[in-house]
Amino acid sequence: MPLDPHLLAAFTVATIVAMLAPGPDMLFVLSCGMRGGPRAGLLATAGLATSEAVHVLVAAAGLSALFTAVPAAFTVLRVAGAVYLGWLGVRMIRQRGEALSEKPGATGRRAYLSGFLTNLSNPKMIAFSVAFLPQFVDPARGPVWAQFAVLGVILIFLEFVIDGAVGVGAGRIGSWLRERRTLSRRIDAATGGILIGLGVRLAVER
Repeated sequence: MPLDPHLLAAFTVATIVAMLAPGPDMLFVLSCGMRGGPRAGLLATAGLATSEAVHVLVAAAGLSALFTAVPAAFTVLRVAGAVYLGWLGVRMIRQRGEALSEKPGATGRRAYLSGFLTNLSNPKMIAFSVAFLPQFVDPARGPVWAQFAVLGVILIFLEFVIDGAVGVGAGRIGSWLRERRTLSRRIDAATGGILIGLGVRLAVER
């Protein structure tokens, strides 16, 4: 086994605790589920999980040193993510009440891509990969890349279990609410407001 069992247990517990605390990822999946249904909530989770795999690969390859050598690169990425979230929120508010089902497949693709891009530029996820994951890697136990791979698989599995459940649950509630036109518009406006708020939060975080 490439990982110390004690380190593995500590990583699993710490990751579950971090994911259960409401944050940008969970709120984003909740918003997608409420607006697009269970499938959109699950695909938003898949987008988040894909970006997490990218983060783990980057950390394992040592490319995270870029953010240490060039701090401005981290700032640029954070601001880009904030702008993208704000744009999503504004668009959702402007298009509130429109039936996404009129464009078959658009909801799922949009949820996946949005989840991927949102989490890819999430500074907390970057910090998690750069600073947190290496704490559970022991070079004396074998190839570092293999240990990162194990941690990455656990991370992605927990992402689907926790945020996926949130997205599907929100989607089932949202499906019932969207049948009422007025409530649908309010849901979209609230969802857009959440995304804009997340963008502002992302921009001011250090």
